[in-house]
Amino acid sequence: MTTINTLRFTDGEPAVEITRVVPGLWHALDDERVTGRAEATTRPDGRIFLSVDAWHRSVFDRLAAAMLAALPGTLHTVVDESDQDLLAAWHQAGFTIRRREWEYVVPTGPALPRPGITIVPAEDGPLRELDRVIRAEVEATVGWQEMPAEVLARPIGNTAKYTVAVEDGEYVGLLRVVQVTRLPRIGLLAVRADRRRRGIGRALLTHALGDLHQAGIEKASAEVKETNEAATALFDGIGAWRASSTLELVRHGR
Repeated sequence: MTTINTLRFTDGEPAVEITRVVPGLWHALDDERVTGRAEATTRPDGRIFLSVDAWHRSVFDRLAAAMLAALPGTLHTVVDESDQDLLAAWHQAGFTIRRREWEYVVPTGPALPRPGITIVPAEDGPLRELDRVIRAEVEATVGWQEMPAEVLARPIGNTAKYTVAVEDGEYVGLLRVVQVTRLPRIGLLAVRADRRRRGIGRALLTHALGDLHQAGIEKASAEVKETNEAATALFDGIGAWRASSTLELVRHGR
């Protein structure tokens, strides 16, 4: 996460030297002391995301300028919408808002079974086939660039993280729960296009929340695109609430 510590701002301009340590990593040095760092990370879908951690706004500006000079293509970053100082800094660097993600807090509770839909742990072979089908559907419609920044556009890894919905003997939906913060996160919830609007997503979600509830966990988190009406209706309908929002910013290259 990019940050600026406004508590350390001063009226003076710190004398720093910007050094590219390795490809994709820059340091701001004040008499050989690191006072800021910047990083460019290429996501599996090819998008380049920037992050800057600096104590002083002018150091942030110089690190950002160094990265932009070295990376002429389209660039992205993610900002907590409540961090107005950081948002202003990226705006000054030429970034504009591309999308907003709502951060939901989701209460856990007993699962709500749905007739005709069975929720089971994932098996590697059928899960990979479902993953292939869903990815092809995403690429043919909205594209992975419209998925949340943390959802990886690459084949599945550890099957233990996934739960699947079975209907008529076929895998028709999947859900992934990950532990990326102190709260478990609903990392991905997807249903085959030809099986939507049947309650499969809700069945997967309530099953996962039921498992967390049994484990003594009271809340989970999820990130939902502001314009995804189906997903926002699903989370609003189970009593989740919006705790914060993040913005994905973009700067189009020369």
